[in-house]
Amino acid sequence: MNKLNIVILAAGKGTRMHSNLPKVLHVIGAKPILAHVIDCAKKLNPQKMIVVYGFGGETVKQAFAHEDIIWVHQAVQLGTGHAVQQAVPHLDSDAQTLILLGDVPLVDSEACVQLLTQAHDKLAILSFNKADPTGYGRIVRGAADNVSAIVEHKDATEAQRTINEVNTGIMAMPNQHLTKWLSQLTNKNAQGEYYLTDIVALAVTDNVNVVAQITQDEWSVTGINSKADLAQIERVHQSRIANQLLQQGVTLKDSARLDVRGELSCGQDVEIDINCVFEGHVTLGDNVKIAANCVIKNAMIAAGAQIAPFTHIDDTKIGENSRIGPYARLRPGTTLAADTHIGNFVELKNAQVDIGSKINHLSYVGDSTVGKHVNIGAGTITCNYDGANKFRTVIEDHAFIGSDTQLVAPVTIGRGATIAAGSTITRNAPADQLTLCRAKEQKSIVGWKRPVKVKK
Repeated sequence: MNKLNIVILAAGKGTRMHSNLPKVLHVIGAKPILAHVIDCAKKLNPQKMIVVYGFGGETVKQAFAHEDIIWVHQAVQLGTGHAVQQAVPHLDSDAQTLILLGDVPLVDSEACVQLLTQAHDKLAILSFNKADPTGYGRIVRGAADNVSAIVEHKDATEAQRTINEVNTGIMAMPNQHLTKWLSQLTNKNAQGEYYLTDIVALAVTDNVNVVAQITQDEWSVTGINSKADLAQIERVHQSRIANQLLQQGVTLKDSARLDVRGELSCGQDVEIDINCVFEGHVTLGDNVKIAANCVIKNAMIAAGAQIAPFTHIDDTKIGENSRIGPYARLRPGTTLAADTHIGNFVELKNAQVDIGSKINHLSYVGDSTVGKHVNIGAGTITCNYDGANKFRTVIEDHAFIGSDTQLVAPVTIGRGATIAAGSTITRNAPADQLTLCRAKEQKSIVGWKRPVKVKK
């Protein structure tokens, strides 16, 4: 492929989004719309990537500060032709330019490659057939089926408005032609704008062939102009991810009720129930089963693990054949070894739990190191925060923590130790002994009355 420049038009305000957020920063699959287009562009290995921005200015630039992008400001939006004119000083004279749209997130890199192949010495346009072409620029074909013009809807004749082949706005051409044509654009049209599509007529005048490549994938060229469009494209995006997972052998109980907001990698014989959300980078090993209504973010779940319904997992590693949930919450920094059991309404944060240990009911274990084959009873709390600093709890192998126990960190529970139910432990508990700490006596107060709400 020739030397390549890519210009992405991302200056639109997106008035119909009814939002202060620039349109191109609204998200599809947890990633800004513009990020999808940039990712497509990067697959093509351009020498230069130029983004024309306008509304939202610095906010848009800051969102992509990590990318190798030439930013060009279109202070006043005077049309697509005017937008590309702003990029001209950065174009290489011996390159091709591919023009992409910043609000078309499902753009297909393979279609772009095919377009660039045709644009070696031509103006190549990506088009599609639209059942209702209202509002779209029509592709007008002439002799030998070459394109003779693109006519915007407001400027089209009645006969031209019957044409179903429409312009996507994505096009490619040699820069030696593009820069010349851009300098000849005028705004003598119904919108009073500089149309990029007018370069077609200029190409015809210069005897440069204009070809239109018809795509069958309308969604890959569909732009987002409203929240309704955003929601619709999100479902298309999710449907495509679901189909890829199905083709890989993943069992989805309902492919229409899946949300992948990042990257999901699955081994063999993985099963995912309905309404699960995967965020960031998630890896599921062989034979992992995810039950309904789970939210999993930045997690590695090893082979054979089972995640019960309504479990939330964030920045956590889960070992083989573990059982998690239902209604468990695993917070960042948590690592579980193989065969661990984390049950209903258990919350873990920055906790390392070793092989075969169980925390099955209604407990909070934070900033803790839990050894092998430990049993932690219902209602146990590691008190890790004194209001200013956090401290660590260590529970050694084979310890048994009775229900309704508070372990006040920093504290160590020795190997094989047993903590009696209802204890508040503030000092280290020795190995292989029973430790308890309860009130010395139980009192009942005669005549005590429960407080009554005062009527206003």
